[in-house]
Amino acid sequence: MSIQSVPKTAIPSEFDLVQRARAMVPRLLERAEQAERDGKVPDETVGEMLEAGFFRVLQPKRYGGYEMSPTTFYKVQMTLAEGCMSTAWIYGVLGVHPWQMALFDERAQDEVWGGDTSTLIGSTYMPVGKVTPTEKGFRLSGRWSFSSGCEHVEWIFLGGMVPPVTEGGTPEYRTFLLPKSDFKIVRNWNTFGLKGTGSHDILVEDVFVPEYRTHRTRDDSIAARPGLAINDAPLYLLPFAQVFVRAVSSSCIGGLQGALNAFRASAAVQVSRNFLGATANDPSAQLVASEAASAVDQLKTTLFRNFEALMSAAQKGEPAPIEDRLLYRFQSSQAPEICAHHVSRLLKACGGSGLYQSHPVVRYFLDIHAGRAHVANYADPVGRNFGGVLCGLENKDTTV
Repeated sequence: MSIQSVPKTAIPSEFDLVQRARAMVPRLLERAEQAERDGKVPDETVGEMLEAGFFRVLQPKRYGGYEMSPTTFYKVQMTLAEGCMSTAWIYGVLGVHPWQMALFDERAQDEVWGGDTSTLIGSTYMPVGKVTPTEKGFRLSGRWSFSSGCEHVEWIFLGGMVPPVTEGGTPEYRTFLLPKSDFKIVRNWNTFGLKGTGSHDILVEDVFVPEYRTHRTRDDSIAARPGLAINDAPLYLLPFAQVFVRAVSSSCIGGLQGALNAFRASAAVQVSRNFLGATANDPSAQLVASEAASAVDQLKTTLFRNFEALMSAAQKGEPAPIEDRLLYRFQSSQAPEICAHHVSRLLKACGGSGLYQSHPVVRYFLDIHAGRAHVANYADPVGRNFGGVLCGLENKDTTV
């Protein structure tokens, strides 16, 4: 094993990382069509993100990571989304996995990062796997959908329910860690949006997964996080749900900013449907643009405030209040819906030119609406649970 710890002096600042992401935006805009055509973010783009250190933001320092605040992670993601939401989406998914990997048994971390600390991990957390307990581990089989960026990874996280030990007991959800040799990619991603994410199916046929390569994902206790023995930064005390759900909602915020950027550029030259000359002269278009800008600012401010509070609690070694966590979870699920509303208004303000696939706002419109479909972004059940707690009922979401 060769652990490649990064000296403190070599860790870039948040400003540097965001600037690196900002510098990539023009190239991402140029490659977006290729990503859609190939159904995959170009290897060149992933290589540039690796070189820029983006995937190390939440990775343990022990394994060459930066152990930075989740706020830095989401700032990078939202910036990338201004150029290509598919790129930002797989960054959110693949980039959040080093954080979860830090919670696994040290043996699992060594297997993944011992030889190469830049190794990427994919996932699909759907609890559809057939899990059979055996001596020292489990047999796992199944077919999982929606594995974003899976063609770029060497390992994968898969969800499954471990049968109860006693009759009448409750099954336990776990994440199972498998090497590339243990799974097959079934290329079936054909969608109207987020085409470049390559979120194909994953097929596993009766493989053995040792106990130490599993994680009790819905249990945020110290006992369920053996990796804390070697990765003791407050970052790794955060609730899994709080970190993960923002990884699949925040690209929509950056996408809305990207749509606004594109709308502003076209408004100066595009002819208004109200015969006022350029769209920039249309009072309705002006209002739509201002509302979108305000929404982006509000969504980002809320995101940053929430993680400042979560990190403050983690640094004290205590969880944030349950009502706060329920609020944060609800706000994350609402973000894509809010973005979808505003990008729809931007596209409507483009008039007839917005009918063409070539219009720069169209891709953001499709990608944001596709991102809204992720189960973590379905706000209704999250909001009902939160509202129930506000009205005196018991919390039903134990993952927050």
